[in-house]
Amino acid sequence: MNVPFDPAAVAAPRPLAATLAAMAALDALPPTEAQDAVTYRSGGNTLVIGPAAEALPLADYLARGLRVTVLLRGEVPPTEPRTYPVFHANAVALVGWLGAFAVRWQETGAAAQQASFDLVLDLGDVPLIATHQPPNGYYAPGPDRTARQAAADALLEMVGDFEKPRYFSYRERLCAHSRNTLVGCNACVDICSAGAIAGAGDNIAVNPYLCAGCGACTTVCPTGALTYAYPTATQMGRRLKTALQAYRAEGGVDAVVLFHADDRPADVQPGTIPVALHHVAATGIDLWLAALAYGAAGVAVRLTGAEAPQYAAALEQQMAIAQEVMDGLGYAGPHFALVRGDGAMDWPGGQVPAPAATFDVAATKRDTLEYALDHLHRHAPMQPQTVSLPAGAPFGAIALNTAACTLCMSCVGACPASALLGGDTLPQLRFVEKNCVQCGLCATTCPEDAIRLVPRMSFKPTRNQPFVLHGSQPFHCIRCDKPFGTLQMIETMLAKLGRHGAFAGNLDRMKMCGDCRVIDMMAPQEEMKVIPLRRM
Repeated sequence: MNVPFDPAAVAAPRPLAATLAAMAALDALPPTEAQDAVTYRSGGNTLVIGPAAEALPLADYLARGLRVTVLLRGEVPPTEPRTYPVFHANAVALVGWLGAFAVRWQETGAAAQQASFDLVLDLGDVPLIATHQPPNGYYAPGPDRTARQAAADALLEMVGDFEKPRYFSYRERLCAHSRNTLVGCNACVDICSAGAIAGAGDNIAVNPYLCAGCGACTTVCPTGALTYAYPTATQMGRRLKTALQAYRAEGGVDAVVLFHADDRPADVQPGTIPVALHHVAATGIDLWLAALAYGAAGVAVRLTGAEAPQYAAALEQQMAIAQEVMDGLGYAGPHFALVRGDGAMDWPGGQVPAPAATFDVAATKRDTLEYALDHLHRHAPMQPQTVSLPAGAPFGAIALNTAACTLCMSCVGACPASALLGGDTLPQLRFVEKNCVQCGLCATTCPEDAIRLVPRMSFKPTRNQPFVLHGSQPFHCIRCDKPFGTLQMIETMLAKLGRHGAFAGNLDRMKMCGDCRVIDMMAPQEEMKVIPLRRM
């Protein structure tokens, strides 16, 4: 999906002086510094894998500066003895990263062997590690001889201690991945091109050594459990706000914020504010809407073509959701563009609020969205209470079939975002729409199939407050009068189990609390009673 553009929407002048002022303001800000670092250590222990004709010459070259082991695959012709170990293998498995690779191999008719290495040069036709973003220390240059020699030269430099930023921050209490073995949100796991994220029970585990810093996981995370840390959201928000203030102060109008990779400088064009990112996938709907609230007429993201295919799809989906919101509020668009390559583009440029917002981007995604949406709605040409969104959007409500709901509260226990709540003193199911991320765990968990997701953006004043979706009178134990369920729950149980042979003649037990059921079950069925005679 490429967002269509309306040239008439961008006809206002865009002075170059305003663009240069915005860029100067960005340059004056302190540089981004990593809050935490990930450290690798390599002693130069290198594994070369591939056919003999390709592997051995490069291994000879590497052996002048590294400790080399060779694992030959395929047909192995007679070769001269080497000063380094040479093994043959038909089956090979490789995992790990710089300084911590683990390889296991087996030759036909022999026992499996395993070893650890710091570096790997894979000369096979099919890489053993096939992720779009391979781990540091792993080189699979393909068949090109120039690329193979460049990889060998790079390996000679990979000895010592190395450091990179820890690109992410994770708060597991916000994670909507899973509850009670049922998977809700798998967005970060599915999108990671480095294979750095995996499910871990109800939460996820992110391997910082495999993480390449693309930030796509933080972009698609609906709750803000994963946030980007290089730079942080607050740092990026400060950059956007500062640049747009400087742009307006110089007389600029209809600015387009252009996010681009920091290793691909953007051409300076009048009316644009280039903002460099470590990776363009690290920006999403929260920062884009904040930029519009700050006065930008449009947001563009320039792809390099080297990104994983799923990144472009995720950015397109986020832009479609954001544009639906702006359209629903009556702002003439388009406001967003995904630009492929370095060719010419039609700039997005839409209607935005006349007064620029003054809020600061928050550390959490949902809070930033709340600030931006509140400003955009307050000054919108149209002010609907809700805006419908496409399926998969991380905002919305639920539709409850109250006739089927028994108030068992399974959905409350499954909800990771505290969008569903029980009643304080009465059997009630309450809902806070602002908190809902449409993960679907409530619908998956519900034993009565009584819940349906409704993707939408709510601007109702009550969206931050719990309101009652369903309520019922408590049911009291027929033996001790203690409340232990709801009338609807007991009636449903009686209807479903009343004809079951196991409950024949014992239906009253289903109307008892747990303690009284046990007492009733243990009571003698033919107990003899002594009744005193009365004199007449």
